[in-house]
Formats: sequence, structure tokens, C-alpha cells
Amino acid sequence: MVRRATRRQFLESVGLAGAALSMSESGSLAAMLQEAKPPLVATAETEKPALLGGKPVCRGNWPGWPRPSKSDEEALLEVLRAARWYRSRSVPEFEEKYAALNQAKYCIATSSGTTALYTSLGALGVGPGDEVIVPPYTFMATVTVVLLHYALPVFVDSDRESFLMDPAKLEAAITERTKAIIPVHIGGNVADMDRILAVAEKHNIPVVGDACQAHLAQWRGRSAGSWGTTGCYSFQLSKNLCSGEGGAILTNEEAVADACFAFHNCCRNRPHSRNGSKYRFGRNGNFRMTEFQGALLLSQMQGLEERAQLRSENAAYLTKLLRQIPGIHPAKEYEGCTRNAYHLYMFRYDPSQFAGLSRDKFLRALRAEGVPASAGYSPLNKADFLLDALRSQPYVRVYGQKTIDQWPERNQCPENDKLCEEGCWLMHTVLLTSKEQMEQIAAAVAKIHKHAAELAKA
Repeated sequence: MVRRATRRQFLESVGLAGAALSMSESGSLAAMLQEAKPPLVATAETEKPALLGGKPVCRGNWPGWPRPSKSDEEALLEVLRAARWYRSRSVPEFEEKYAALNQAKYCIATSSGTTALYTSLGALGVGPGDEVIVPPYTFMATVTVVLLHYALPVFVDSDRESFLMDPAKLEAAITERTKAIIPVHIGGNVADMDRILAVAEKHNIPVVGDACQAHLAQWRGRSAGSWGTTGCYSFQLSKNLCSGEGGAILTNEEAVADACFAFHNCCRNRPHSRNGSKYRFGRNGNFRMTEFQGALLLSQMQGLEERAQLRSENAAYLTKLLRQIPGIHPAKEYEGCTRNAYHLYMFRYDPSQFAGLSRDKFLRALRAEGVPASAGYSPLNKADFLLDALRSQPYVRVYGQKTIDQWPERNQCPENDKLCEEGCWLMHTVLLTSKEQMEQIAAAVAKIHKHAAELAKA
């Protein structure tokens, strides 16, 4: 398929880029801009929205997930028939290959992304009385693991444009109790690791990267999970690389790898380690990955790069199309993000550019057009489970009533509150399609924009 020009490319080709910046889109210029759009987008604008009885723009089915293969079946049956159900061959092989894939020296496979994060904090000695810095726009597990260690989560507000932790606000959150920083590469978009690591190194604080949604994402040409003290991944069912459940820890420090292995595997010594005795005595548990998960992941790694490339190409094209629609703002990437994993395609919605149409109704209209969109996260710093945990007797006993009472005010995140009112998501499977289907998505949004006033009144 031949790529169609973006609005700016079209204007530049006819020498009108400067005019577009200074003139309103009226008369002949408006006609030229209309011609610059892909035909499907331009046509859809004149049609009635599906929510008002019109025909949906997208009539085909979106890909399902996960995608089982014959290779997956054979891998699982081989483990089953060999009665090799305990960590023995498949898991160590996966650890070796996953470390190499991510340019890391060591990989510890775990039972989930949550236990990967939990193990990382445990290996670093995080416990009662400590503080751990987290972002407010993330899945609850990022904070759950802090609570499981009876440490105090401290939130750093979001950069609304990127959906990520605002690095400019990080240093102000650090105290003498700060024991770790957890930047989250949400949706596969990579946090500003240059600025985050600079602050962490200045204060000698470990960085535990939450890359659970960021398979094959890169910062400055290197795997997002290979930066910092550890990088943690999830292989839960929805993830770009999945085995139903499962997780992994990456690190380039052997002592950290040894501590993580011991913490997640009943204090046992990591095979081939050059450090320590057979057992490491201290807090520990059983958070091992099974051979079934390891075998399935080895099989699922086939085609991982090709799928990632397809997501990137379609996301780039969709972004070009959506940026032509007023009020739609695709997530910004920092300069150092050399690859976005696009577990989520995220954008912000501005109702003021859609005749006051609420985000909820916009999403309803988009789903009616056949586009499976959702609203994303709510403010994690205000979640009921978190507030209940902090008000519990153990937390009050450790931190004191005054600290707990002051915690909500200390952890206000006004930019994230706005983000949670604006955010919209498309899952990564939407990007495993074609450029024609990206045009369908843009056409659906353009149709809603054109008829926003009618939709708002309906």
C-alpha cells in the first residue's frame, strides 16, 4: 500500500506550510487540507456516527490474543511427558536467552511481574520505615509490592504529555528514608532514564525499572529493562510476550542477581554464582517460574521482533493521522526513547475541541464505530485499597498517626488527576493489523469530531 501524505507533508509539497500556520482553514486552503487526508478519513466525516444510527467505520474483527501455535503445544507437551515440571531446563534456557535479548548480564525468571518487583525490593533490603518513589499512572502492582514490604509509597506526579513520571519533580520527593525509585515504562513508552538515573546516582538510590509493559522497548538503543539496578517484566496474558503468568528480573550486577535469586527461591544460591555460600539467610520466599511457563515463553519468543516492528510501523502511521484531528494528543516520547513497545497506544482527549463531548461519551462513540478503546487508569494515589492499607494498624504503628494523616496531602498529583480525565487507550493487538485499519481508526475519530455537537446533545 502507498502511504498517503500527512497534512504538513501535503502543505509543504505545494509550498503552503507557512500559510497553514498563519491562516484559518477556510476557502481553497480548507479544500486542499481535505484532499490531504486519506480518502476514508475524509469520507467518514460526512457520515452519521454509529452511536446515532449510522454505519460503523470498522466492520472487521480485531486480532485476538494470545496467539497459540503448534510450537507452543509441542513445547508444553514435551515438558509434560518428560515429567520435568520443576525449574530445570526450560527456565534456565529462557533466562539466558531473555538476558541476551535485552543486553543484560543476568536474568531471574519469576512467577509474575508483581513478584519480580517484589523480589527486587526484597533483595535491596526495602522494609518497614523505608520510602519508595513511584508514579501515580500505573497498574496497582507497582504500589502493591511496596505495601507488601511495609514501606511507604511516595508519589511523583505525571508528565501529562508522556503519561510517565515527571523527572523534573523527582528530586523534591527524596528524603533520608528513600530506599528505591520505581520508574514505570507504562504502555511500553520509556521514562526519561537519563534524568531519573542522574538524580538516583546523586543520592545513591537504587532504581527498579518497571518494564512489565515494555517488551523490546529501548532507551538510547538499549533495552529499557537493562538500565538501573534491576528491570522487571511481566508475561501475564495480555502482555506482548506472554505465558499466562510469569515475570523476569534483569540486572547487570552479579551481587544483585544472587540476592534476587535467593529471595525468590527459598534462600538458595544462584547456579554458577561466584559469590557466597549455598544458602543466604534472610527474608525469602518461593516465587519461581515453572517449566511450563519457561517452555511456552521460549516458543512465544518466535516472531516477537516481527510483531514489535509491525506495532511500531502502525503506531507511527496512526499518530500521523490522529495529530491532524484537533483535540487528540498522542503520548509524547522522550528524546532518548529509541523504541516504544506499544503495549498500549495512548492518547489524550480534549473535550473542548469536540464541542464539549465528554470523554466517556467519546469512547462510547468510538466503540460504536468498532474501535475497542478504553479510558485507562484512575489516580493510583487515591485508590481505596492503598488508603485502607496506610490506615491499618501495622502502618500506623510503624510510621505514626501524624505521618499517615499527612500522607494524602503530601502525595497530591494534580497533573495526573487531569491525565486520568483525558487518557484513552488502544490495546497492542489493534496495532497487529494493517495501515488500512489505522485509517479506519482515524476515520472513526474524525467522524466523531465532525459530529461532536450532535453526539453531545444525544
